[in-house]
Amino acid sequence: MRILVVEDDDRVARGLLTALRHAGYEVHRAASAAAALAAAPVDVVLLDLGLPDGDGLDVLRELRDRRGTAVIAVTARGEERERVLGLRAGADDYVVKPFGTAELLARIEAVLRRTRDARAGSGRSEALELGPLTLDPATREARVADRPLALTRKEFDLLALLVGRAGSVVSRDLIVDQVWKAHWEAPSRTLDTHIAALRGKLGAEVRIETVRGVGYRIVVTP
Repeated sequence: MRILVVEDDDRVARGLLTALRHAGYEVHRAASAAAALAAAPVDVVLLDLGLPDGDGLDVLRELRDRRGTAVIAVTARGEERERVLGLRAGADDYVVKPFGTAELLARIEAVLRRTRDARAGSGRSEALELGPLTLDPATREARVADRPLALTRKEFDLLALLVGRAGSVVSRDLIVDQVWKAHWEAPSRTLDTHIAALRGKLGAEVRIETVRGVGYRIVVTP
């Protein structure tokens, strides 16, 4: 899971980055509104509303248009009116400083659960294509060239996730969240078994690469 911390206070930002990385998240930081809006896509934005180059509510409204990105306002603005404004502007949650690390992590997990379908692109009905590989989410059929693939439900969901993010490395954490619908801490053998099964069914035309310590990437074999 990728988290962007938008915080101009260096001390606060360091504490958040340390806690989030310790919890296993991939974390990046932006110290301004401009940097936040220019940052690469992430799953969750922790947004300070008091930024040096703009109102955090304006940033929040722009981030709200990015499908699949959850926004948690993390701010010292604790008055009821401020909380209402933040939530109405589109925040998925609102955390008032000071706060405990355990509470923040719990809120992040809750928001991730609520926004899972949006991150997965639920409702997508158009076919996914990658070279000779075609997947039809509506019929849940998969083919490599003219060869049909007999996939289990989890195998189809896993393959669709990889193809939908073709060219990018998909982290193991994201796969677990999207395919198994949980923050999953079971032995990694289950995911590895599904990857191995997919590799055997795809054959030589399409390859799933392992990026050690991160996850997997799907590519077309030259």
